[in-house]
Amino acid sequence: MTTDRQYWAEKLETQSRAEWRALKLDLLQKHLQHAYQQSPFYKRSFDETGVHPAQVKTLDDIRRFPFIDKKIMRDRQIAVPPFGDLVAVPERDIVYISASSGSTGVPTASPFTTQDFDAWMDYEARQFWSSGLRPNDRYCHSLNFSLFIGGPCVLGAQKLGALCIHAGTVPSDRLLTIIRQFQATAIWTTPSYAWYLGETATKEGVDLKKDLNIKRIFVAGEPGGSIPETRQRIEGLWGASVYDYYGLSDIFGSCAGMCEEKHGLHWAEDHILVEVLNPETQEPVREGERGELVLTTLKKSARPLIRFRTGDIVSFTEAPCACGRTSQRMLGTHGRLDDMLIIKGVNIFPSDVEAIARKDHALTGEYRLIVERDESHLDRLTIEVERVSTDPAADAELARRFSAHLKGVTGVSAKVTILPPDTLPRATHKAKRIEDRRQHLWS
Repeated sequence: MTTDRQYWAEKLETQSRAEWRALKLDLLQKHLQHAYQQSPFYKRSFDETGVHPAQVKTLDDIRRFPFIDKKIMRDRQIAVPPFGDLVAVPERDIVYISASSGSTGVPTASPFTTQDFDAWMDYEARQFWSSGLRPNDRYCHSLNFSLFIGGPCVLGAQKLGALCIHAGTVPSDRLLTIIRQFQATAIWTTPSYAWYLGETATKEGVDLKKDLNIKRIFVAGEPGGSIPETRQRIEGLWGASVYDYYGLSDIFGSCAGMCEEKHGLHWAEDHILVEVLNPETQEPVREGERGELVLTTLKKSARPLIRFRTGDIVSFTEAPCACGRTSQRMLGTHGRLDDMLIIKGVNIFPSDVEAIARKDHALTGEYRLIVERDESHLDRLTIEVERVSTDPAADAELARRFSAHLKGVTGVSAKVTILPPDTLPRATHKAKRIEDRRQHLWS
């Protein structure tokens, strides 16, 4: 395989927006027919709503169809175990399952046929290629393999031809040993863990830029990877380029990812139909505006998902990318609906705070949001951040500066508390940034 070509699938990746729309419409019409004919749930759901796949003449017609969400999927799986009645193939055709963590309820399983799995791996290879991974790379995969949708993504790097090290979620000292021993050039983890691992290595006397050979870090699982300030801090720590990926267990590992330009995440538009909707009105938002991400699968035959409400708040653009790829791009994952705070009528997400915390190099970049309710039943926000210095002399100025930036960017006023370095807990997987104390006050 040559390493000097720019694209994995040039004709597909560089087609016009009109060609993308035509391709998606054709795939959508066939996929809706498959779901209606083969899935008991969708047959019943479409009939009850009064919609039929034959009614779809344009991509906008998808808006006639009902939403599905995590609760519906979980309820159907409990009612019709083990996979629920959304499944549209016989069990003998299912060759792989991933599952959600179950942190908010019963884990939901995501089944794949052989064709589903192979198509997913081809997309993973395409996405890795767009991020600069090549056959001469040594790729260390440090994501969980236990039913986690991110585990098999390593096979996409193998399909591309890279030497792959299936490290998994080993302790940080062991992972650093593996990276050093095999002189890995790329690694995939979460933004929080990339930060934690770099800090840990530095404290142990490892010179990340001289002792290790990491050139690319792929991150996913948290909004931080799409925040430029966070990527820049991790890049400065490691001396490596950071690429953000987005995926979810209910579809497959990477539904979108950054090319080498790193101006947004290119969607896998030949696999998913993307809607970004106002969460209250369910109307599409304009380019650059924030809305809830709603996804419809276009090829996944084992379990189609039609208008799946992800709960993620994103923004998007269809503007051309300098890399030459023409797919729609996600500009950022700003947070989740259930993470959104409303402080005195203003919406704010942890990612809004993160951008400020990581831009100021007098701060370590770690932060925590504490929400309380005062005697007047008004929500009060406190933000804790750490200073780099052990000297508290500048705390007042740091707090004033942070408060001013927060007010200027978000319109929200908050109490800012400056903490000594290494006070806040470090995350080794997904970071929890909000401590909600409101439920305790009036109980």
